Amino acid sequence: MKNLSTILVLAVLITCSATRVRSDASDHRYNDGDVVPLYANKVGPFHNPSETYRYFDLPFCSQGDVKEKREALGEVLNGDRLVSAPYKLEFRKEKDTEVACRRKLTKEEVAQFRRAVKKDYYFQMYYDDLPIWGFLGKVDKEGKTDPSEYKYFLYKHIQFEILYNKDRVIEIGAKMDPHSVVDLTEDKDIDADFMYTVKWRDTNIPFENRMDKYSQSSSLPHHLEIHWFSIINSCVTVLLLTGFLATILMRVLKNDFMKYAQDEEAADDQEETGWKYIHGDVFRFPKYKSLFSAAHGSGTQLFTLTVFIFMLALVGVFYPYNRGALFTALVVIYALTSGIAGYTSTSFYCQLEGTNWVRNLLLTGCLFCGPLFLTFCFLNTVAIAYSATAALPFGTIVVIVLIWTLVTAPLLVLGGIAGKNSKAEFQAPCRTTKYPREIPSLPWYRTTIPQMAMAGFLPFSAIYIELYYIFASVWGHRIYTIYSILFIVFLILLIVTAFITVALTYFQLAAEDHEWWWRSFLCGGSTGLFIYGYCLYYYYARSDMSGFMQTSFFFGYMACICYGFFLMLGTVGFRAALLFVRHIYKSIKCE
Repeated sequence: MKNLSTILVLAVLITCSATRVRSDASDHRYNDGDVVPLYANKVGPFHNPSETYRYFDLPFCSQGDVKEKREALGEVLNGDRLVSAPYKLEFRKEKDTEVACRRKLTKEEVAQFRRAVKKDYYFQMYYDDLPIWGFLGKVDKEGKTDPSEYKYFLYKHIQFEILYNKDRVIEIGAKMDPHSVVDLTEDKDIDADFMYTVKWRDTNIPFENRMDKYSQSSSLPHHLEIHWFSIINSCVTVLLLTGFLATILMRVLKNDFMKYAQDEEAADDQEETGWKYIHGDVFRFPKYKSLFSAAHGSGTQLFTLTVFIFMLALVGVFYPYNRGALFTALVVIYALTSGIAGYTSTSFYCQLEGTNWVRNLLLTGCLFCGPLFLTFCFLNTVAIAYSATAALPFGTIVVIVLIWTLVTAPLLVLGGIAGKNSKAEFQAPCRTTKYPREIPSLPWYRTTIPQMAMAGFLPFSAIYIELYYIFASVWGHRIYTIYSILFIVFLILLIVTAFITVALTYFQLAAEDHEWWWRSFLCGGSTGLFIYGYCLYYYYARSDMSGFMQTSFFFGYMACICYGFFLMLGTVGFRAALLFVRHIYKSIKCE
């Protein structure tokens, strides 16, 4: 365990350094006339955030050879493909309607631009690591009802306004000149002059605060009111649930303890009822214990990963437009915490008297990575077919495979060996009988599916308001930086999941159903299914996403995320139920 702690500390240090390198490199000072790097990143439909293409996939003109910027792993995973832009913006040098380049657009290129304008294509650039956005053109629909009468225009004049403080760039904005356009309505050859204007203004904003403009967009008063309403709603849910457990469940347990104490003093031939009746079966190990242990180990790793991501977010690593920082952190921390999955899974499997620990370890390594890998293969093939930037280059795929082979797999094996050698025993307060009791027939609402529905609804109701802002950030262009509120909501999610799983486990045992192991895991993880149900609602009711690629990316990767939530919250629910069951059976005398 000491080695695992060392690995976790290394995970944080490596991730912090990996995500800070780009930030430190961007702390540039410039003299008058110095060329400040301007990179064109990508273009794509505004409503389809995953469907992005290289800037020069559209027939823009360029000045000489286009140079590609070397990118970190997280930037490539994020779909960033930075190349030198056709505009030269020297430090504190103003320009007025300067021609960047000229190009004769052919009929095919005009049609290509027209399709882009029709789909609301936007472009993204970075100037000294500050983001710039703009739309490529506009559609004139005024006074026209027939789409065939619409007119399409391409903007050809971009106006840059840059703020500086002494020798540093602080802020940049870009506006498109609505009067300087190219008519794309007809398929014909067109001469286009791409022009730009540069204006510089002095500001007192310090360099250290130049990203605050983007952070504050998610902290506006009306947004904060909604976030706090979400937290209050969640807290009310927790209080109601806690009150329910404290007043009802604990009172019932107290009555049970008193009843069983009286039964012990009464005649020995008196028949036992309720949850004490199954004390010889409640700690009977579950079916498919290798799969159960693997799910428990994977869920523990994902829980650890989530905690470390929150730690990095709360210390300010994931500031807006720190390109690829989150993806870098996910890859590095997941690789370095694989030992936790191996240790937890194999240790628990051995406690359940499992013998084939090697197979259990292989199952643990593939339980989450397997579906994720298959999903990635399909979606990457779709991205390649679309020639989108979401398609990972072969070199990046090799790097990820090497990380999995040289870091994730060895740590998983080391954790498994440590778990096997831990010699831990399962602490069961009651002795398990040789033959299991027959479970009485139960009404339909006490079966697994209705119980999962009840267990998942309450935790989901505590987080659904915050989910919209997360979805709008991940699958849209909204910026989310209120990680402290998100962390509070996450804690509430864990508490509600644990409480509702404990309550349902008690009712299951009271009905003399001793197969609670898988039920508690499924009930705890059922919130992941509700989140995926919310995906359907968000896609059709709250977003304008469309097209096969965007749809497949949205539902494919959200399926993996919700599956991860299922494993993580299932582990939380099971651990809470296990503590509860051990506690109540320790409190009675088991023959």
